[in-house]
Amino acid sequence: MTTGTATTTTLLDEMVSKHGEAARERASAGIDRVRERWSTEDGDEAAMRTFCLDHFVANACRLSSLVNRLEIALEQIGGHLYEMHRTLRRWSDLRGEQMDEVDDILATFDPAPDLSDQLYRQKLAFVALLNLDRPDLNTMLEHGGSWDSNQWAAVRICRSFGPRIPAEVSDLARELGHRASMFVSGFHVPVGTLVTQSGTRSFEADRKLLAHWLIREELRGGYAEEDGLETQHALMWVMRRHIDGTIPKSVMNGEDLGDWNAANNTVAGNDPGELFGLERYERWIDMFTVAKAYDEHYTEHPTAIARKFDLNREIPETTVERLLLDLLESPARDPLARLVADRLGRPLEAHDIYFDQVAPSQPVDDLNALVREKFGDHRGLQLALPDVLTGLGFPLGTANFLGSRVKVEIARGAGHAMRPQLPEYDAWLRTNSLDDQLGWDGFDTAMHELGHNLEQLCSTHFVPRPALRGVPNTACTEAFAFLYQALAPQALGIEVDAQQTADYAAAETMLNACQIAGPALLEIHAWRWLYANPDATAESLRDEVLRIADDLWTKHYAEYFGEDPYATLAAYQHMIGYPLYLADYALGHIISHQIRTHVQGRDLSAETQRICAIGQVTPDAWMRKAVGSAINAKVLGEDSFAACERLRERS
Repeated sequence: MTTGTATTTTLLDEMVSKHGEAARERASAGIDRVRERWSTEDGDEAAMRTFCLDHFVANACRLSSLVNRLEIALEQIGGHLYEMHRTLRRWSDLRGEQMDEVDDILATFDPAPDLSDQLYRQKLAFVALLNLDRPDLNTMLEHGGSWDSNQWAAVRICRSFGPRIPAEVSDLARELGHRASMFVSGFHVPVGTLVTQSGTRSFEADRKLLAHWLIREELRGGYAEEDGLETQHALMWVMRRHIDGTIPKSVMNGEDLGDWNAANNTVAGNDPGELFGLERYERWIDMFTVAKAYDEHYTEHPTAIARKFDLNREIPETTVERLLLDLLESPARDPLARLVADRLGRPLEAHDIYFDQVAPSQPVDDLNALVREKFGDHRGLQLALPDVLTGLGFPLGTANFLGSRVKVEIARGAGHAMRPQLPEYDAWLRTNSLDDQLGWDGFDTAMHELGHNLEQLCSTHFVPRPALRGVPNTACTEAFAFLYQALAPQALGIEVDAQQTADYAAAETMLNACQIAGPALLEIHAWRWLYANPDATAESLRDEVLRIADDLWTKHYAEYFGEDPYATLAAYQHMIGYPLYLADYALGHIISHQIRTHVQGRDLSAETQRICAIGQVTPDAWMRKAVGSAINAKVLGEDSFAACERLRERS
């Protein structure tokens, strides 16, 4: 709505006359915020004037009451809608009987598709904008560290009212987002006919591997196999074929049972025929289409990149990129590469980027047996969660409180965790499983998701105010996921040496952080390219992604791992279903190491509860309260450098 300055001045004078000179600054800022979002559908100038005069709250006590009311309202609206959506998605998310003709409709059903618009139409958003401050990220970073929980609650409430998103944009986002998500969760590559260069089939006839996650896990499993290197090479070519869209359609459809040599891309020694194609990049462009649909409505954050970094992550893009480069440029990478090469007894190759098991490990069959004996299947794990937590040092009462509020299920795709948005609901832990037992992979993933769940429960039940529930961003929750995943052997009762464990953890965290830093940078560069080339086709995007992968590999990985014919840095399927997420994993490793170092010698249970109860302040303020310092990748580099030296001396 466009009006002259004189109208604003007149309204402000009226409000000052009504509430006193002390109200001038707040009233002026509130009028500006309301005017920015007010449209002709909300009323004319007189209607806006009346609204501001009637709904401005000048009294401090009444303003506090307003914050309380809005906090409860948003908790109930958002919480119940989230829980409804989670329930409606369960048939798409979980392994079990499929009803394709119904499940997708349920998963994409939205009971409030025009919620953001209705919050304005029914004036609730305008009440918040008129009365509560809505600082930008720079202000939050500069001053937020000194704000108390009441100030933060008011900020979070006001910032929760984003721009007015038309229902058709929400519909588009829901439709294309679900299509991308289902493509990712359904992309299981049949490997029963896959052969190594020597002609050996390494997998059962009906085996399928979810790209990229289970392919990566099979690569890691190959280190324990006597002839694992040949299989690893074959799997890396499967990864490459999935990345560039050249998997034979007959293989994906299970129509041809002839030997598939992925390196040569032949089936039964012949031309592969029709290829799967570029659906991966079509879905990526779908997500870019959604981003562009949102862009015009986010005047403060007019790109998906700006929204991800400044609005969602609350860490500036330049800061995140610098943290990623600090990892990849760390002096620790040389001794770390030498340590891994010593472990493997050979020069490193491209697939060794996924090597993450510096610590000695028992054979997978033995670990599967331990998991089977202790838990059986996922139902046994759920019943045992309080005991798992007491074994990690949690007091009995706390272990029962938290452990009984986690529900374990088997996901159709990769594992994930879902928080309770209201305290009366439970957290959900979703992992993978072998056919008749949980297995080590399922338990290891479950421990990662349990770390998420513990954060989710603590940041739901123990934060000072409902508006602060959660942690600042996904990197912070990933930190707890990594922290607890590293405790999986201890949770199985495997004895460990404290100092060696700390050294192994530092080295392995640095390996994992550097492994994901490259894909995270690739994703950032790819989205920058998309915005510079908004009419990109799936083919041109594929070609640019391959080019970026090669460039980043040459700059940051080739020195340690040699040449990469596989475009390994482009493998992560998060890029398709969860745009610009990957940097959170790298940040999570950095934060996890800082938290792990901090909790050494302290009570793990008490520190988990204390840190997660800080709530949704900025990540910078959260880290300073959690461990006494800002997010710092160089700490991980220095500690892993020292750890590598000690580990090599012992070997």
